Amino acid sequence: MTPYPAVSVAPVAGIGHRAARALTAEFARRSAASSALVIGADHASDVVAAALESLLPGDTLTLVPGERTTSALLRDHITGLGSWIADRVRIVESLAEAEPADVVIVAEPLTGTADEVRALLDGLGKYLTDGAVVTVATPAVPGRTGGAAAEMFRQSALFGIGSDLVLRNQPPMRVHRLRFTPADTAVAATLAPAYRTSSVPLTRTMHIDSNGVAAAGIALGLAALARSARPKSKWWLLPALAAAPVAAFFRDPERDVPGDADAIVAASDGRVLSVERIRDERFGDGEFLRVAVFLSVLDVHVNRVPVAGRVTDYFVEDGGYANAMTAAAEHNVAAYTVLDTAHGTVVVAQRTGLIARRIVQRTPVGSLVARGERLGLIRFGSRTDVYLPADRAEATVAAGDRVIGASSVIARWL
Repeated sequence: MTPYPAVSVAPVAGIGHRAARALTAEFARRSAASSALVIGADHASDVVAAALESLLPGDTLTLVPGERTTSALLRDHITGLGSWIADRVRIVESLAEAEPADVVIVAEPLTGTADEVRALLDGLGKYLTDGAVVTVATPAVPGRTGGAAAEMFRQSALFGIGSDLVLRNQPPMRVHRLRFTPADTAVAATLAPAYRTSSVPLTRTMHIDSNGVAAAGIALGLAALARSARPKSKWWLLPALAAAPVAAFFRDPERDVPGDADAIVAASDGRVLSVERIRDERFGDGEFLRVAVFLSVLDVHVNRVPVAGRVTDYFVEDGGYANAMTAAAEHNVAAYTVLDTAHGTVVVAQRTGLIARRIVQRTPVGSLVARGERLGLIRFGSRTDVYLPADRAEATVAAGDRVIGASSVIARWL
C-alpha cells in the first residue's frame, strides 16, 4: 500500500539535483525554527539530500518512505550521518503517523489526472500548518508534462502559487509551490531570499538571468545558420559577436543584503532621479515617500524587493514609452507590486522606458518575499520607483546618488 494519497508517479529514476534544490528551497530559506515533511522519501534521493542540507538548529524533518525504499533503509541512512542529523529527523512508516509541517515536499514527480491531484491535495490538508507551503514537481518533457496536474495546482492554490521551470535538470521538471491558507506577513522577516532557477550561476558571485541565456543562444544560433548558409561570408560574425554583450545585459550578480532590520534597500541599480512625498489613492489615503531610480542600458536590470513582506496585489497599467529620465515617464507602461509589511503598504513600480518594452515579475500574489530577493527584471533602459509610508520611513539618498540593488540603503524605518 502506498504511504501517501494515491496519485500517478512518473516512471523516472529520480527527480534530479537542481529540481530537488528547487523543491526544498522553501524549507532552506527559513531562518526561524521550522518543520518539513518529505513524502515519498528515498534514502538515495536528491530531495532527501537537499532537505538534510537545509536543516538548521531547531528545525525538524519528517520522512515518509516511498515505494522504492523502506523505513529501515531510511533509518540506517540517517543514523549513518551522525547524531546531529539523526536528532532532527523522524522517520515514520506512513503519512498517517506524521505531524503537520510548515513545508510539505512531495519527493516524486507527479503526472496524475485532475481527479488524482485533487485527491492528493485533499489528503495533504491535515498535514499543513497555517500558511504552510506544499511543493511538488511535474515532468516538463513533451508528452509527460503533467498538464492536468499543473492546472489543478493553479486552481487550488488559494493564496498564491509560484512555478519554476528547471530545464538544466535530468529530466527537466516544473516545480510548483502552493499555499492554501494565508501566510503571516511577519514570517517574511525570517526568510532568506528565495532560490530562483531563473538565476543561472556562472561563477560563485556572478549569475545570469535565464532571459540572457535564451537571448545569447538565439544570437549564436543565428550565427551558426548564417555561416552554414553562406560559409564564405563574414556576416555570421555580427550575431556571434553580439551574443556576449546581450548576455552581459542580463547579468545577475549576487548581492550582500544589509543586516540592519530597519534598512530599506534599493530595488535596482542606477541613479536616483527624485526623492519626493506624493499621494496615490491606488495604494491608500496616506502620503508616500517615493524614491525613483533610473537604470541605463549599462546597469544591472534584475530588480530586487526593498523590504520583507507579503505580495497582496500586482497589476499593470498601460501607457507610453517615453524616456525614463523625463517627467513624461510617469505615464509609461508600469507594473506595480504591492506589499503588505510590518510597517504598512510598500509598492515597487517597474516602469518601461524609451527602449525598454518588456517587464518580467516573478513574485505571485500571496507569496512571502525577503528583503533583497529577486523580483524580476526590465529589459533595457528603464526606471524603478519604491513607495514607502511617508510617516514611517526617512530617505537616506538624494537625487543624483548612485545605488546598487539589494545592497544600497535608500531609506530607514523610523
